[in-house]
Order: sequence, then structure tokens, then C-alpha cells
Amino acid sequence: MKYGLQFRDVFAAWESILDGVWITLLLSGVAMVGGLAIGVLCAAARVYGPGWLRRLVGAYVEVIRNTPLLVQLFLIFFGLPSLGLRLDGLTAAMIALVINLGAYTTEIVRAGLEAVPKAQIEAGHSLGLSGLQVFRYIVVFPALKAMFPALASQFVLMMLATSVVSQISVEDLFHAASIVQSRTFRDFEVYTVIGVLYLSLAFAFRGLFAVIYRLAFVQR
Repeated sequence: MKYGLQFRDVFAAWESILDGVWITLLLSGVAMVGGLAIGVLCAAARVYGPGWLRRLVGAYVEVIRNTPLLVQLFLIFFGLPSLGLRLDGLTAAMIALVINLGAYTTEIVRAGLEAVPKAQIEAGHSLGLSGLQVFRYIVVFPALKAMFPALASQFVLMMLATSVVSQISVEDLFHAASIVQSRTFRDFEVYTVIGVLYLSLAFAFRGLFAVIYRLAFVQR
């Protein structure tokens, strides 16, 4: 029995697929912004903070990085209601992605901060600059330049990892693919199209980050 490829049924559900793309982009954007904010704060705490704060941030990073994202997602979506806090699937997914990305971003930002030569920091203090001024005018730019490629790669990986949120019925791209597959029974065609879409999104993000890097650090 020959199997004939039929993409017509898949493309007929383009509205559902585009809705899934939108949710995937929304989750990715929220995770990137929130994860970066957490990463910067936690990295600064780990590099410049007191000992107890460094240990607290270190524990957060180790716990998150050594447990699966899916487990973290289930703990937030299914665990918090037992404590009286009910969240819809999309909100729970955003929180889980932000917390997860924040831990990975913390280590990337910390490495960038520690890459700035201490002599430059000491020179800033010798010129009478405050700690905040030293951080703003001396530390931030070279640290961002050093960490940006790793951050960009981590952001792309997080975009791809958003597919796990379909496990709590968030209507992202992977969830849309599952719905289309259940209606059309065209497994190969559906997941081929979805794979191409994820690949296109990954290349689009990489291209965007490459442009940002060139504008921010190369052409200055």
C-alpha cells in the first residue's frame, strides 16, 4: 500500500496554525524579557551581593537547572491550586518559562560580568565614580558584548522549548499541530510543516539577534 503525501488538509487549517505561532511568539517574548530581568538581577546579586544572597541565588540556579522544565511546569499548574492559587494554562506557562530561563540567564550574565577586567572597575572607583556609575558606564557594555552570543542561543533554545506547554493545553504551535493531526490523521505532513515552522522561527530569531549585535556592538 502506497502512502501519498497530502498537505492540502494541513494547509486548510492555516488559521489554527497561525494562532499557534502567535502564542509561541508571545510565550517566547515574555520568557525572554522576564528571564533576562531575573538573570541580570540574580547575576548582580551573585557577583556583588552578600554571602547569604549569593547562596540563595546559587540554590535557585542549581534547582532550576537540574530539574526538567516539564516538572517545573506541572508544579506551577497542578501544584499551586492545592495551595489556593489557581492559574490558567497560559499564565502558568509564562511563569514557568520565565523562572526557567532566568536561572540559565543568571549564569550567562554572571560570566559576562566576571569577564570585565577588575582593573577597569578599580580605575572607575579611583576616578570617584559610585558603584552604580561604574556598573553603568564601565561594566554593562563590555559585559553585554561578551554575553550576547550565549544569550541569543539560550533565547532560541527557549523558543523551541515552549512546545512543552502543550502538555497543559496551552494552544501553542505544537498544540495546534496535535489538533490538526487528530482531525486529519496526516501525521507526517503535519509534523513536517510544524518542523519547518519551528526551524523558520529559529532562523528568524537568530537573524534578529545578529542584527541587534551588529548595530549595538560592531557599528558603534
